[in-house]
Amino acid sequence: MEKIASFTIDHILLEPGIYVSRQDKVGAETITTFDLRMTAPNREPVMNTAEVHTIEHLGATFLRNDPEYKDKTIYFGPMGCRTGFYMVLAGDLTSKDVVPLVTRMYEFIRDFKDAVPGASPKDCGNYLDMNLGMANFLAKRYLDNTLYNIDEKHLVYPQ
Repeated sequence: MEKIASFTIDHILLEPGIYVSRQDKVGAETITTFDLRMTAPNREPVMNTAEVHTIEHLGATFLRNDPEYKDKTIYFGPMGCRTGFYMVLAGDLTSKDVVPLVTRMYEFIRDFKDAVPGASPKDCGNYLDMNLGMANFLAKRYLDNTLYNIDEKHLVYPQ
């Protein structure tokens, strides 16, 4: 059986960044999947489920309300390894194209202090598993350590 594309990336060399994970054609449209890597795999602690869940709710809400990207947003959710998130957008896009969007999204998450959208028993299957304080902290860490000074090395997968 062939490995899927994301399992062919050398996770020993991978650092936090924004990477194009794959591009797929759906009819005439290109769909771009981004790897928003927040921690260095196998070298830094993974994120706990509560903060991952909170970032998922806030990130998805942000993207689906963004004036430019709300109609291009297909999906935003966590990686099973808990080292980052996948963001799927309609369009033939590069990592560099979405740096401003991802930066705005993580600033929104860093600064969010209200009730987490969708964190109720009616709206979510695990609404109690949330940690807004840690989501704020991790968003700030990603902004300060990666997004604000992102360079080419952190926009293209290592070879």
